[in-house]
Amino acid sequence: MSLVGRKFPNITVDAISEMGDNLRINVLEEAVNNKQKVLLFWYPKDFTFVCPTELHAFQEALGEFEKRNTKVIGASCDTNEVHFAWLNTPKDQGGIEGVTYPILADTHRQLANTLGIVEQDFEYDEDGNEIFTGSNVTFRATYLIDETGKIFHEAVNDMPLGRNVKEFIRLIDAYTHVQNHGEVCPANWEEGKDAMSADRKSTAEYLANH
Repeated sequence: MSLVGRKFPNITVDAISEMGDNLRINVLEEAVNNKQKVLLFWYPKDFTFVCPTELHAFQEALGEFEKRNTKVIGASCDTNEVHFAWLNTPKDQGGIEGVTYPILADTHRQLANTLGIVEQDFEYDEDGNEIFTGSNVTFRATYLIDETGKIFHEAVNDMPLGRNVKEFIRLIDAYTHVQNHGEVCPANWEEGKDAMSADRKSTAEYLANH
């Protein structure tokens, strides 16, 4: 079930800073108390393959998110100790050394289960019935949360599919445009392009000109 339009869950989770400090982070409070947007992205597991490419990609774009008053937070179900080891592993050895945003350590999966993003592992018996065999990791889920704590975008990728970080910047720009101007943003909208009023006449004019 989609969580778009709802408040982000009010759950506090262990986390780690780039300096190795143990933190406690409540994503909803990060948005509401600091009057900022939050991008929370989940990845399956530390010391894996697609995951470090994504963490470095978000790091490279961190300045763009900060310009948009958006806090970036990573998350997985690994412990802070494993996060710390990965943060101290050089990039050319598959590590995430140089990442400076906080990373949640949702080891009890309370937040991940509330969001419904934990991979469910099943086997089948001889009659074809599903047998739940456990769950360990999350899908590549991404949440954009506004200054009121409302989720305005969510996306969930299967394990092998890395994200396009630029698309989240575009979505933040579009949502901010809606907030500031009360217009709606058409397909493929980017900052500086034409938007529309939410009525039939404006849509017709836009389609006639594009």
